[in-house]
Amino acid sequence: MAEKKMNLLADFPSVSTEQWMEKVTADLKGADFNRKLVWKTNEGFNVMPFYRAEDISSLKTKDSAPGVFPFIRGTKPGNEWLIRQDIDVVNAKEANAKALDILCKGVTSLSFNLKSSDLSADFIAALLKNIVVESCELNFCICITAAAELATILTAYFKSQNADLAKLQGSVNFDPMKYVLEVGKELTKEELVARTKATIEAAAGLPQYRVVGVNATMLCNAGAFIAQELGYSLAWGNDYLSMMVEAGMDISVVAKNIKFNYGVGGNYFMEIAKFRAARMLWAMIVDAYAPNGKDKSAAKMLVHAETSTFNKTILDANVNMLRTQTEAMSATIGGVNSLTVLGYDSVYKPTDDFSERIARNQQLILKEECHFDKVSDPAAGSYYLETLTNEIAAQGWKLFLEVEEQGGFFASIKSGSVQKAIKATAVARLKAVSSRREILLGTNQFPNFNEMGSAKVETTQAVDCGCTQHGAEKLTSVRAAEQFETLRFATEAAAKRPKVFMLTIGNLAMRLARAQFSCNFFACAGYEVVDNLGFKTVEEGVTAAMAANADLIVICSSDDEYATLAPAAYNLVKGKAEFVVAGAPACSDDLKAIGIEHFVNVKTNVLDMLNAFNAKLV
Repeated sequence: MAEKKMNLLADFPSVSTEQWMEKVTADLKGADFNRKLVWKTNEGFNVMPFYRAEDISSLKTKDSAPGVFPFIRGTKPGNEWLIRQDIDVVNAKEANAKALDILCKGVTSLSFNLKSSDLSADFIAALLKNIVVESCELNFCICITAAAELATILTAYFKSQNADLAKLQGSVNFDPMKYVLEVGKELTKEELVARTKATIEAAAGLPQYRVVGVNATMLCNAGAFIAQELGYSLAWGNDYLSMMVEAGMDISVVAKNIKFNYGVGGNYFMEIAKFRAARMLWAMIVDAYAPNGKDKSAAKMLVHAETSTFNKTILDANVNMLRTQTEAMSATIGGVNSLTVLGYDSVYKPTDDFSERIARNQQLILKEECHFDKVSDPAAGSYYLETLTNEIAAQGWKLFLEVEEQGGFFASIKSGSVQKAIKATAVARLKAVSSRREILLGTNQFPNFNEMGSAKVETTQAVDCGCTQHGAEKLTSVRAAEQFETLRFATEAAAKRPKVFMLTIGNLAMRLARAQFSCNFFACAGYEVVDNLGFKTVEEGVTAAMAANADLIVICSSDDEYATLAPAAYNLVKGKAEFVVAGAPACSDDLKAIGIEHFVNVKTNVLDMLNAFNAKLV
């Protein structure tokens, strides 16, 4: 037994920020601190490599409590959330059977996507048959022209079942501004106000239902940065508030009818901070209307999250399970009220029983094995996350104010300024993917060399509610992997699959490293790759490449050896195959002078170069 207890404070004395910086500076050995260690985010602020207690000492957010205004730490005392699964309703009886089945498998929230042409009292009765409506959350998505009618039919159905209307949880995703963005629907402000007011009034008998949606998920899926999704969603919700107040409705009634639907992407800590910041800012907005004095319940933001499609891939699709798992963790740690995890295969085919089961179980694991529902706001007090929350809130609020100065969100989407801003962001993110500054494992980095991705794709026809018009500019979903998938599918469809041969020679370590890099590089286009351990001479390597019927030969060696080896190989290959140097040697200009055009290295735009080779070889 130890003779004395360890005194952590004495044995591990505190270290000042200045001492940390001195140590970091020494370890950098003259390298620039800001360039090496400071992360310049897409959101408009810098992230430091470490944070200390003094960095959050002035932040009031750290003093908040769960379930207490301004709700930064959540709108509820605990961290329970609902596991939602969506059902596209084609046949009411079949959808009902599926709903009853998945309710027995861990789902606690259902969302039915309905066609307005099917809507009737009998249809709803068949759809909800034998579902104990007080035991789960029921959500409905339907064309905005039928939302008020749906709310009326639901109220009548629940009354006929003798349900306790005050206990029923759910929503009708009525969001006319979404339709403006999604299908280009032309709406006047007067029509929007009338339909919104009618829908809220039709749902008056369902006090716990929220029937006005803010569908920021579509911003996320269109490629928006987190700060854009946050800022625009707040302006979106505020427009509904202000329009309804102007129409004579009570602010508390309106606020308690709004539900926010957010996407959740792969930026793990930033997404956690987004949900915390969103609740805080929305509470401030609603409170500014002074709905009920000391009663702050109307300022509670109800948040549903859905895993993003932006970063999901067709190639190496099992990686999507890892992506959705981290996204589910971000959402639940961030304190959402409900969550949909999309099937890992949902971007290229209708989900099946297996992928839906995996998606459900991803949430069940977080509850039953990781106990995420047992701890309220575990991010609270983290120097890093508290700082991120504050910074993201600042950027989101700045954008919110800019939109308000332009006349509000509805005016901004009618003019197209929101769509243009997000499309510009998407272009920038796609460029980052094409140059590998944003990585998609299995697609633009470390691809499965022999996968045939196009064979997995099943075409589906979107349901048209008849609202499509050519009015406002549309905002469409984008996937970061699409350009690489198009490239690879073109290779798969070609009569002959291009073959790339690694002419490895010289320095062992350098030739192996560069051959591995180049194999991954060209496999992103679906080319057949032939690697080699090494050749004694250039002549031996070129002869082997020709015998293999190579379309493209990549010389892999060290920078010092390229000055002699690359010209020798190029002269033997010239006119017989495409020739590439792996790396960016100091002698590049000399090599270009003799006609060598192609170099692959970490600074190469992968997509641009592979498209150029596809134009020649496919």
